[in-house]
Amino acid sequence: MENRKKIGVLDSGVGGLTLVKELEKLMPNEDFIYFGDSAYAPYGIKTKDEITKRCVEIIDFFIEKGVKAVVIACNTATSASANYL
Repeated sequence: MENRKKIGVLDSGVGGLTLVKELEKLMPNEDFIYFGDSAYAPYGIKTKDEITKRCVEIIDFFIEKGVKAVVIACNTATSASANYL
């Protein structure tokens, strides 16, 4: 089996799975890794620094898995840390 690089998708819970389903329709030849961070949710009550630190940890996980791209499926994580990431 071919070892292809995947696309990482992160969310603070399971809501991003809807996005993954749409991405699979749009990009049927791609593989995805989903990280639903329900153990650390809700992100909305965390500080910007806490969210950014957690997102860096998740991105590091994705890097260890060799992903080629990351999609942030969480609005709170996007507004708090996308520029940093």
